Amino acid sequence: MKLPLYLYCLICVALVLMLTNCGVPGIPRPPSLDLPQPVSDLRAVRKGNQAYLTWTVPGETTDRLRVKKLGITRICRNADAASHDCTNAVGTVRPLQPAEEGHGKKTESSGKIPANYADQIPNAVLSNNPAAEIFYTVSVLNQSGRSAGLSNRVAVPAAVALPPPSDFHGAATATGIVLTWSGDSHSAESPEFRHLYRIYRREVGAKTDNIVGEVPFDTVSTYSLVDHSFDWEKTYDYRATVVQVIRVEARAEEQFEGDNTAPVRVFAHDIFPPAVPTGLQAVSAAPGQQPFIDLIWTPDSDADLAGYNLFRHEAGTSEQKLNSEPVKAPAFRDNSVLPGHTYFYTASAVDVRGNESARSVEASETAH
Repeated sequence: MKLPLYLYCLICVALVLMLTNCGVPGIPRPPSLDLPQPVSDLRAVRKGNQAYLTWTVPGETTDRLRVKKLGITRICRNADAASHDCTNAVGTVRPLQPAEEGHGKKTESSGKIPANYADQIPNAVLSNNPAAEIFYTVSVLNQSGRSAGLSNRVAVPAAVALPPPSDFHGAATATGIVLTWSGDSHSAESPEFRHLYRIYRREVGAKTDNIVGEVPFDTVSTYSLVDHSFDWEKTYDYRATVVQVIRVEARAEEQFEGDNTAPVRVFAHDIFPPAVPTGLQAVSAAPGQQPFIDLIWTPDSDADLAGYNLFRHEAGTSEQKLNSEPVKAPAFRDNSVLPGHTYFYTASAVDVRGNESARSVEASETAH
């Protein structure tokens, strides 16, 4: 039966509308459960009796769809390596949405959103067993309180953290900033446990610390360390902590820090002159030459040395300075001498901040 032309056109239009509204025909997809992908980059660092956890907020669901809304993140802690239980979470983190600012702000380099949590480890979980560990996982929930599973598992040592040293002090000296502290007189270390003091320095106004040095535990009760790597005329905060190094068979060496001392502030003000020049000698020109007297001395080894000053006088006369600017090399020629006159010389060293040493031992010479 042949359809009328107008009816045929209506059917074609209806088919086009159906295809436009329904999309490409295919097997219907089940509705998404909106389960965030499990975290795969959980990391943990032990400091004192706290474990600091960091991870990346999931941006996709298990269906590889963009996450729109998240629920809380559960923090799971276990002392048993075989346990994967997260029934009783030790803490939660509020939802961090992929487009959220502030705490959930994307990092400029990767566009990913970092999250973090600090877990206060209870004393009951800590142990004197060097092999003992504390295990962490996190579970990110959707708005319905459902999760796709636990994250990767990480561990921190379960050893008891040692307190920071006491009586921590710092002072600027001519040789550097001297840091001193009191500690217990420690016996020989065990193969499993080794300890050391670690000293940090931060310039006031800066955001990062620098490790000044480390000192192993010893059988003494007073310790010291000299910082030579600072800059004069700057202010620094110094802190000390005890580092515990753990060596267990079939496991990589681990270490964690205890709590820090209160910061000790030191202004590195240079009021310390260079060393006094030594070995000053005066040698006259040979007869028949234009008269002069050469002065030489042992070089000063101070790192901030600017140069030397030279002084001269004759018997019964006042002293005069021979140079207008610091002499850079440990040698000087005095051309303003008269034949037959005897001259007495001394030298001093001066640093870049104008601190001047005492005078050297006097040297004398008669001009020819």
